[in-house]
Parts: sequence; C-alpha cells; structure tokens
Amino acid sequence: MRNAIIRCLFYGSLTFGIWTALLFIYLHHNHVSNWQKKSHEPLSAWSPGKKVHQQIIYGSDQIPKPHVIVKRTDEDKAESTLGMDFNHTNPELHKELLKYGFNVIISRSLGIEREVPDTRNKMCLQKHYPARLPTASIVICFHNEEFHALFRTVSSVMNLTPHYFLEEIILVDDMSEVDDLKEKLDYHLETFRGKIKIIRNKKREGLIRARLIGASHASGDVLVFLDSHCEVNRVWLEPLLHAIAKDPKMVVCPLIDVIDDRTLEYKPSPVVRGAFDWNLQFKWDNVFSYEMDGPEGPTKPIIWMCGGQLFIIPCSRVGHISKKQTRKTSAIISATIHNYLRLVHVWLDEYKEQFFLRKPGLKYVTYGNIRERVQLRKRLGCKSFQWYLDNVFPELEASVNSS
Repeated sequence: MRNAIIRCLFYGSLTFGIWTALLFIYLHHNHVSNWQKKSHEPLSAWSPGKKVHQQIIYGSDQIPKPHVIVKRTDEDKAESTLGMDFNHTNPELHKELLKYGFNVIISRSLGIEREVPDTRNKMCLQKHYPARLPTASIVICFHNEEFHALFRTVSSVMNLTPHYFLEEIILVDDMSEVDDLKEKLDYHLETFRGKIKIIRNKKREGLIRARLIGASHASGDVLVFLDSHCEVNRVWLEPLLHAIAKDPKMVVCPLIDVIDDRTLEYKPSPVVRGAFDWNLQFKWDNVFSYEMDGPEGPTKPIIWMCGGQLFIIPCSRVGHISKKQTRKTSAIISATIHNYLRLVHVWLDEYKEQFFLRKPGLKYVTYGNIRERVQLRKRLGCKSFQWYLDNVFPELEASVNSS
C-alpha cells in the first residue's frame, strides 16, 4: 500500500512538472512572437515636433538584404492595365494627368515595384566589370511627385544595384504638399532602413539647389542624380562607375529608355545622344551608324568645353516617364528666361545672335550679373563655342540659317 502511494505521488509530480514545463514554453513562445512582430513592424520616421527640414538618417548596421523581384506571369502582366484599351476619356484620368503629367491610375495599379524588360544590347551581356569600383550616392529630388512613381524609383535602385556599390540613397523633399509624401513615405522606406536618408527642405529651392543640398549630405565616391519618376534596369550602375574609375573627370549618363506617360509601358530607346537647337530646347538626336563602327559597336560610349568629357554609356539603361507639360506659371516662365539669357551670354560667344534671331523679344531683357560665371570660364580654360561646334556638334552649325 505504501509503495502504491509513493508511485502515485511520483507519477503525479512528474505529470505536474511536465505540464508546467509545457505551459512555460507555450507562454514564452507567445511572448517572443509578439516581441518579434512589434520589433519588425516599420516605424514611422515622422516626428510631430519637426514639421520641416527633417533629416532622417538610419544606422549603417541595419542594412537590408537584397530582395528578389518575383517574376510576374503573363496573366499578372495583363492585369496591370498596361494595354492600349484604357479609357482615356475617364474624367479622373484627365484630372490626374493635369496634376502629375502621366497616368496615375495605372501607376497606382502597378504598385511600388515591378520588373521591367532587359533592354540592353546583347553585347552588353558579355561585358564584365571589376568587383572593386567607386561607391555611389544616389540623389533623388522630388516635389509633389506621385507616391508610387517615386517609390518605384527607389525600389528599382535598391533591387537592381549591388549593395557594396550603393553607399546610400538621398531623398530631398523640396517642400512637397502631398500627404502621401510625408508619414506614408517614411513608413514604407523602413523596408530599406540603413540605406536611405531623407532631407526635407524648409522652403522650395528648385531642382538644382535641391540637388546641391542632397550632394552636400553624400558620403559616396560618386554622385548619381536621378529624377523621381525613373526605373533603373539591370546592371545599370556598374558601367557608369567603371567609366568614372578610368577617368574621374568624366561625366557619364545612361541611355534613357521611355516609360510611356499614358500606359506606363517600359520601351527600349535607340542609341541616341543629347542635343539642343538654337531655341535652347533639349532633344535627343540619333547616332549615325558610322559613329558606332568598331569592335564595341552600339555599346561604345558617345563623347560630348572645359577639359572634361561627357559620355552616354549605352550599356547602362534607365527608364524615364516623359511627363506631359502642365501649364507653366508666370514665375516658372520668368525663371526659365532668366536662365536662358545667362547661359547665352556666358557660353555662346558670337553665336548668341542665333538665339536672338529666334527670340528677338528677349534681346534687351535683363539677366543679372554674370561676371563671376565669365571669370570661372576663363579660369578653367574652357574652349570657345566655335570649338564646340567644330568638334562636338557640327550639326548645330549646319542649322544656322534654318528658322
């Protein structure tokens, strides 16, 4: 009898101990799970006490792993409403086109990231780049940009850039008024914690000053400026860094693919070069076949007055939404004219008359003091505009007598 009681007490104690241990493990597991969920939930970087010029710099020890873009099926792509059957008479579409300059309805349906086609020439696929190249700081300035277009710019850079070349992405908010670009943007950027800096300007600075502000915060070896409505392509950064590594005085530019403003379809661009006419309007010019002769073929850098060089690197591809021109305010028109006149009087020499032949009403408009810029040109030993026409852009001189 005594032995039976002892056995009962023993097994009872053992059972109690086992259940106590299991209960402890269960409660501990729940506690850890809840803590992990909270610790991994993105936190808003917005601070109620700082409404403007807020700089958010995340710790470099929290670099995210590169995440893979899942390839979408043909059915998924069809659902992205990129087809030509979209109802362009939609009043909401018309309203958003006037506001943003492109189809915001489709942009929202695409979400914050997508895969774009590889538009590089086949010869580019055979190129290999050194593992040791300069690091890059990517500066992206925005003002009232559509949220999804901006975030696709950021996510494409993060997804398609080796992190050992990417020092940081610097976002400069040039006094945006859109709510999505405040708390919502900060929240989503937590995905890329460790690689993103946000600078919020206290006043509207304009694109160039905003870029200079971004550059002043950069710590990478090379500065790369992107518009806020781009999507980079595969192996886009390495060709640019490789060219600069060979010649640090070189300025390089990717070949710009087209993202259709109506359908947001990503389309390949032919090999082109940047140019302008006598109205000082920028344009893309075709490159003649004889200019691409040689072993590098269409992958050969295209050369462009002050001792440096400007190249377009065809193996680097970046898609860009060419926005529809919205109505310009009188302030923007005035600032544009002011900049045109300063450029003409500093750089065009005797050829400034070609500009005034086409815009006679601007000949006697004031343009401020340009003495500092003229002295800078002399100090740098920049060549004449005639040299530029003879060596870089003879096609422009050929159009002197055209209207």
